[in-house]
Formats: sequence, structure tokens, C-alpha cells
Amino acid sequence: MRKVYLDNAATTQVRKNVIDKMQEALGDFYGNPSSTHSYGRSAKSAIEKARKTIAKYLNAHPSEIIFTSGGTEADNMILRCAVRDLGIRTIITSKIEHHAVLHTAEELEIEYGITLLYVDLDTDGNPKHSHLEQLLQQNDTKKLVSLMHINNEIGNKIDVDSISELCLRNNALFHSDTVQSIGHYPWDVQRTKIDFLTAAAHKFHGPKGIGFAFIRRNSGLKPLIFGGSQERGFRAGTEPFHNIVGLEEAFVTSYDNLEEEKAYVTGLKQYFVEELKRKLPGVHFNGNSGSIEKSTYTLVNVCLPFDPQKALMLLFHLDIKGIACSKGSACQSGSDKGSHVLAEILPKERLGKPSLRFSFSIYNTKEELDYVIDELVAFANS
Repeated sequence: MRKVYLDNAATTQVRKNVIDKMQEALGDFYGNPSSTHSYGRSAKSAIEKARKTIAKYLNAHPSEIIFTSGGTEADNMILRCAVRDLGIRTIITSKIEHHAVLHTAEELEIEYGITLLYVDLDTDGNPKHSHLEQLLQQNDTKKLVSLMHINNEIGNKIDVDSISELCLRNNALFHSDTVQSIGHYPWDVQRTKIDFLTAAAHKFHGPKGIGFAFIRRNSGLKPLIFGGSQERGFRAGTEPFHNIVGLEEAFVTSYDNLEEEKAYVTGLKQYFVEELKRKLPGVHFNGNSGSIEKSTYTLVNVCLPFDPQKALMLLFHLDIKGIACSKGSACQSGSDKGSHVLAEILPKERLGKPSLRFSFSIYNTKEELDYVIDELVAFANS
């Protein structure tokens, strides 16, 4: 059976050079990084090298990079510590954020009695800057804005520069879940005055279970996890050294080849969009996902012109044909609930039709996309 993987927004294939680097780390550098002997010092030195490398590419200071288990932990840590340690009394977000942000903010509302506000969205799911400014000026409490750079379901890109300036003018902190952004778009945290961002290695061809948070120096945040003095005392626990060097290798490879790989994947997306329009009349691209300029080049979210009852078998049909894609985000798979993102932005007539997310990487080909489109057409005509 032919196998086609188009669920790269959920996780990506690990690069061969990353696997080799991790195997070397597991085999040769097994000392505890907190140990003072040569085995430990070697591991600790490599961790600090990885921290400096990531900081250099982001134009950050190494002390601003904190390794975490991934984006969810980093989002939770930043939001919870901001409320606990910085006196944040109002969080402003949107209803189409990742649940790592939404559910955390909802819990903080219950636990700490903070005010939780949602910025209005346009019909494509973009935050309205005028409404965000109104919310920032609504009361005199200390505020934090949390808006993701790239939406993990519909791919919309927000203007992080203008939002960061808006937050700065109104004395608010700005956090962005950049899990779908890091490794795919360049970042300069000196130019973009953001306070906190988060990343996960498995979204840019690195290992699962490792990510990082950028926390601007002198933020005032205190540890969420206590124990040893790892991560400069900010996050206790023995560092997963093999994962950290794997993250570094994937990070560097992604950015050193960014323009070439971005051009290739962009070509795949453009081809997929054009062929779907040509072969499946009535197809609709949710949010801005059909646009190269307004959304990420790595995914499309497609509303297909299929009968709702027939569509119940669509994912099963694609799976038995060896095609991997996603109904909403992978974090929601296995749930009876539909996509909270699509529920927020789609009109009722389109909510009843099937929507699928197809996401691309350098390991995909146009021939694979042709196969997927042919199977969708065959399903439509069956």
C-alpha cells in the first residue's frame, strides 16, 4: 500500500542527521549534566552550546532560553508564572488559540480570579487590532496578551510586530505560542519586542519531548518546577541531553536551509491548492489557508463539498489508502468534539461539511499530492 504523510503540523519526520546526533549523544555522552566529573561536564558543555546556538539565531541572550518538554509545558509555565509572579490580572487571547493556552487561561480565571478577555476575529479568523486596543485600554489592571503567531489548524499568520508595538504602547506583556513558526520563519526578538515565545522540536524535524521557552531577561518569572538547579534554577529536573542536542541539530539545519526548503514546500502548497480548485469544484479553504501571503506555507485546511453523511467515512477511506492527514489538530483526535477553531469562524452551512488539514514538509512530493487529490476525487464520485 502506498503511504503518504500529510500531517506535518501534528509532527514531522526526524531528519537523519538529527537521529545520528542523538545516537551519538546516547552512546558517548551519558553523564548527568549536573555531575562535576568529566562525563557530566561534557554533557553540560553541549547543553550550553545548544542554548547559545538557539539564542544566536533568535538574537536573544542565552540566559533567555529555557529548555522544556515542549510547547504545552512552555505555554503553561509562562501564563501561570506571569499571573502568580508578575501581578497579571487580565489575560487577553482569542478563542482559536491552542488549548495549551485556552485551557490554561480558563484555569487561571478560576484559580486566581483573573479577568479573561477574547479579542474579536474577522470572518477568516484574524484578530481585529482595533478591538485588541480597546481591550488593552479597558481597565487599569496589568495585562498579558497571548496570541499565536501561526494558527495550528488554519495556518493564519498574525502581525506579531504590530501587536508587540500595541502591547508596548499600552504597558502590556506579549506572549506568543510560536510552535508552528519556529524552524519555519526567522525571528529577531530584539526587533520584535515580544516578552515570551514557545517552541517544540518535533514541529521542525526534531525529536518529540523537547522544546524551549524564550523568556526575556529580568522578566520576574520564578520557577514552576522545583528541585535541583538545572536550567539556571528555573526548571528543575535532569536535562534530556540527547533530546537537547537533537533539538539544536534540527533547529540549525532548518534555519541554515530555510530559504531553499521554504521555496520547495511553498511550491507544494501552491500546487495542491490549484489542483484542488481545478479537480474539486466547490472546495473552500478555511481561514486564510489558501493564501501564501496570509498563512503559513506549511498547511491548508480544506472544506470539501461532500455530503455530511458520506463524509463520515472520509478519514477512514484516506487511511486505508495510506494517506495521513488530520481532522482539526492532532491534539483533538479521539475526541467527539469538532474543531473549536472552525466552530468559531465557519458559517453554519460549511460546518456541516467535512474539513481536513493537510500539512506539508520537504519529504513530500507533487506525485504524492496527485495521489491524494485523485483519491479525494474518487471518493467524491463513488
